Amino acid sequence: MAKSPYRPFTPKPEQMALMPETSGNTINGMGEEEFRRASHIYWQDPDTIEHGKLQKWFYTQDPDNPVIARAREERAEVLDIEIPPISGEPLQQSAEDWSRQLAAYAATRELELFGIAALKPEWTYEGETLDYRWIIMLGVAHDYEQMKTAPEAPAGAEVVRQYGRASKACKDITTWIRQRGWDAVPHAGPMAGALLMVPPALECGFGELGKHGSIINRDYGSSFRLAAVLTNVPLVPRRDKANYHVDDFCSRCQVCANACPPEAIGSEKVVVRGKSKWYVNFDKCIPFFNEHFGCGICIVVCPWSKPGRGSRIVEQLKRRAQRQKVQQWKK
Repeated sequence: MAKSPYRPFTPKPEQMALMPETSGNTINGMGEEEFRRASHIYWQDPDTIEHGKLQKWFYTQDPDNPVIARAREERAEVLDIEIPPISGEPLQQSAEDWSRQLAAYAATRELELFGIAALKPEWTYEGETLDYRWIIMLGVAHDYEQMKTAPEAPAGAEVVRQYGRASKACKDITTWIRQRGWDAVPHAGPMAGALLMVPPALECGFGELGKHGSIINRDYGSSFRLAAVLTNVPLVPRRDKANYHVDDFCSRCQVCANACPPEAIGSEKVVVRGKSKWYVNFDKCIPFFNEHFGCGICIVVCPWSKPGRGSRIVEQLKRRAQRQKVQQWKK
């Protein structure tokens, strides 16, 4: 299989001088047999985390690039949109009516994925508390042609744009809820805040975790971004079916691992905070990420991310599973 043209990768000495003594893998809980909640590591207030100097350094790279600058300007316009205060008496209706109306409204917004889950304490970072019962998950897809340029600036700019689109979508839904007399708060990346977003997205059936550490969705592969809205409005869970046999696929596929310049993607699952899972080596990944507009190579080379490919892969995996059942029966 083709190897990355960016290998071997040698990080800039000035970046590595900022690397803390504590391994990011240690902070993430790699090798820990017992469950614990995740600890803050990146995309937080840089003055409060061990890798904060690296995070600050990321923004010093090619700061005048016009493609990145324009995307950041567009996102800033969205971030400046003010969310109105809660207005009027709380609308009282059934959880089923709330969920149906919310889904109908979400269908009019610029987003591709929508789900509802009961918020679990383990989805918050250690030391954080969120006093909400429900999490509304949203997903917005990347433009594949832009992402194909990864790890160059157009792909980095596309990620910034989609973070902006995700922010707009969750602000719209937050406003819709507040106008009906209930509290709601938006949460969109890249800043992590108090909330992990991959676990609730998996709970909502957005996909399954791939070898590259990102969710694989049947229609969008890994080429999408997440956002969320937290609320106490009465709701019912809304979950799409997500059983594509991704584990089986990823265990045999080496595309993302071969394409990863710093060789950060392992070929086997590891135990992380008590759970066996696919894991990307943080210490290897982050230097290349920082020097190349956030990278994105593993996302775009994933066979599932190519438009129209996911459905064909699902059918291939179904046929393979059926053949295996027949073989087992014959034994």
